[in-house]
Parts: sequence; C-alpha cells; structure tokens
Amino acid sequence: MTAPRSARRRGCRRGCSRSACHDDEGSRRVSEPGEIQAVPFAVFCGLDVGKSEHYACALDTAGKRVHDKALPNDETALRTVFTALAEHGRVLVVVDQPASIGALALAVARELGVAVAYLPGLAMRRIADLHPGQAKTDARDAHVIAEAARTMPHTLRRVGTDDETLAELSVLAGYDDDLAGQSTRLTNRLRDAMLHVHPALERLLGPRLDRGGVLDLLTVAPTPQALRDLGPDGIAQAMRARSELDP
Repeated sequence: MTAPRSARRRGCRRGCSRSACHDDEGSRRVSEPGEIQAVPFAVFCGLDVGKSEHYACALDTAGKRVHDKALPNDETALRTVFTALAEHGRVLVVVDQPASIGALALAVARELGVAVAYLPGLAMRRIADLHPGQAKTDARDAHVIAEAARTMPHTLRRVGTDDETLAELSVLAGYDDDLAGQSTRLTNRLRDAMLHVHPALERLLGPRLDRGGVLDLLTVAPTPQALRDLGPDGIAQAMRARSELDP
C-alpha cells in the first residue's frame, strides 16, 4: 500500500523515515565540497584568530561553554587545547581567517585528526547582527563562530587543499618580509656605527654590507686599527671564502 503524499512529505528530502532521517539534528554531517553540513561533532570550537594570540570558545551540542579563554598562537598551546577538547568527543575547529595568522591553528588541528572549517567574513558579520547590544570583542567573535558552527553549519566552508597551500605561502611570504625588514634595520644600525667610527670606511663598505665577505671582514677586524693590523693580505684572506660565492 502506498503512503499518502502528505505522509511522504513529512519525511526528509532524501526519502528517509523520520526514525532514521539524514536531516535529523543529531546526525548532521560534512557533505558538499564547499560547505560543512555539520556533525557527528560533540564540540564546536570557534577561534577568533590573532597574530600572537587567538581567542577560543568551545561549545557542546547543547550550547554550553566547555572552553572560553585566550589561546596563544603557539603549537604547544594549540595542541594542549585541541587534545583536551577531544576528550569530550569529536571536535570541529572553525576559524575566521584560514590563511596567514590562522594557518598554524589549522595545521595543528589537522595533524591531530581534528576537523576544520572557516566562517567567511560576510556570514560572520550577518550572524553577529543577530546578537544586538553586545560590544565587539575577541571573546564575542569566538562565541559567534562557535555558535554558527553548532546551529548554522550551512554557513561554514571547507578548508581545501588550495586554501592550505595559499595559507602556507602567505606564512612563508610573511616570514620573508619579516627577515627582510630585520636585515634592513641591522644594516642601518651597522652603517650608523661605522659612520661614527670611520666615515671613510662607511662610504667604502656601507653599500656592500649585503655581501658575506664584507661581513666576515668586519667580524675579524671591527675597528680601523684591526684592519690596519690585518694588512692587504689578511683582508683578502678574511673576505675570500664568501666573496667567491657572491655574484
């Protein structure tokens, strides 16, 4: 006997019975390539990421906070928190920025076997508007992210291979920029010191402080008298090893 249409409509869109429905709140799962339809997750950890420190808010399936505090952007600290949360069951970590400052948290979570996702900025702003009267803080943003993961999984996005690669490249580019800036500052300090001690030597060697041979020479003979004591042969010997490698 065929069930009435009205009865069939009460089942889920996949044709499941109500007793074993894929759409039931307790059996949500990761599905579409671009979305997280959430969960057999027990804990939803929202991370409002920062350069040196994140804020982590973790909720259980009932919305109770199981973790709510600042979290250093440090591998050991991240491992400790994610491992502790995993004691409650399967964890979903959601960030508001998957690249750059959020990359380490995602990498640590993945290594521990923790599922990850991110909440796009536009979606986060719209969801935050549902919580009027609350001042914007890192703690509030982390709670918004966690609550979105728990109650609105369709707003989340997967962190795919392309996102991970882009995040890694962004981190490497950031390191490169930091090193370049540090090198420039140290070079300027060294030139300033040389200018006070021996202006003529600064004019000669200052523009060449990016050369390994010049730095080796100044390491061996950091004063005008030490340079005179080395003499031409000693100077050539001090500079030879790395100067031959410089273009």
